[in-house]
Amino acid sequence: MKLQIQSIDNSYSEQAIELILTIQQQEFNIPITVHDQPDLKEIESFYHEAGGNFWGAFIDGELVGSIALVKFDDGSGAIRKMFVKKEFRGKELNIAQILLEILISFCREKGINDIYLGTITVLKAAQRFYERNDFMKIKKEELPARFPLMSADDIFYHLHTD
Repeated sequence: MKLQIQSIDNSYSEQAIELILTIQQQEFNIPITVHDQPDLKEIESFYHEAGGNFWGAFIDGELVGSIALVKFDDGSGAIRKMFVKKEFRGKELNIAQILLEILISFCREKGINDIYLGTITVLKAAQRFYERNDFMKIKKEELPARFPLMSADDIFYHLHTD
């Protein structure tokens, strides 16, 4: 089993939609559809063109994880679409950690010093993961004005990278 991480574009939209919707809807019963996430069909214009990126984690050619960065201000970005397929989670493969580290080093290279994210109360493991990685919980009111809010999110985090 060989893990490969690469930047992905619109040609991976269907695979990304399949990965993400399965986790959101079937595993966590989050009432969200592909229509609520038009960015998944517009990876290049939504993520790449604004100065962010979208990475996929592949094992034997199968997309098993993702993470994306929306650059929404000069020195600020938002983490989006952080998902790892259930059977590939955990310390053994460490996919989530590797994806996060790639995103953070991309931010450092690009001068993005403030990383924000929103998540959902039910995603307890995700919250523990971000807290282990030095993200600080913040109130919704503390988010930058231009932060791209997702309606489902109710818990927010911030990391200052430099």
